[in-house]
Amino acid sequence: MKVLKKTISKADIAQMPKTMFQGQIIVIDTEEEVERMVDALKRHPVVGIDTETRPSFKKGKLNRVALLQIAVDDCCFLFRLNRFGMVAPLVEFLETSSTIKVGLSLKDDFRALHDRADFEPQGYVELQEYVKTFGIQDNSLQKIYANLFGCKISKSQRLSNWEAEELTEAQRIYAATDAWACFKIYVLLHELHISNDYVLKDDNAN
Repeated sequence: MKVLKKTISKADIAQMPKTMFQGQIIVIDTEEEVERMVDALKRHPVVGIDTETRPSFKKGKLNRVALLQIAVDDCCFLFRLNRFGMVAPLVEFLETSSTIKVGLSLKDDFRALHDRADFEPQGYVELQEYVKTFGIQDNSLQKIYANLFGCKISKSQRLSNWEAEELTEAQRIYAATDAWACFKIYVLLHELHISNDYVLKDDNAN
């Protein structure tokens, strides 16, 4: 029986071991590579997605989304949109309903991606809404993942330069981990939904 918590504290998370994506990371730098990578992703019924944008420290200046991450259990594709934009194969993938695409704060990701191309998102699961059906009240990826898996995700690279000439190993792992975590959360919760083999715990209950 899986025990889920309504909410989890930062103090609890601080005591947990760190986790990171340890599978294969494929960085796509050129438009020519995109179609082949998207074809590989189409074979998966579920993927996790996320985006990264170079932070702006000037008031009123916003940068365009630089990276689109799409992950499965053992592989993550990092599409460097600052190099080639939202090309047709990516747009078509984001519009297909045959692959479930799982993310967190998807409205923000869609807003950023729409600045590069117009598309109609199909086949998406917003984790912030999905976890509510299990009684989980937390909204952050770090808290949801910690609740389900007892590990913490590092956020140390969030404000790094995602338009750098070469992404560092730390950047690649960070970007892959967020998309992979979305995938893992959905897969586990979907299995629990089917089996109904879980119980919700409220630590604040009297």
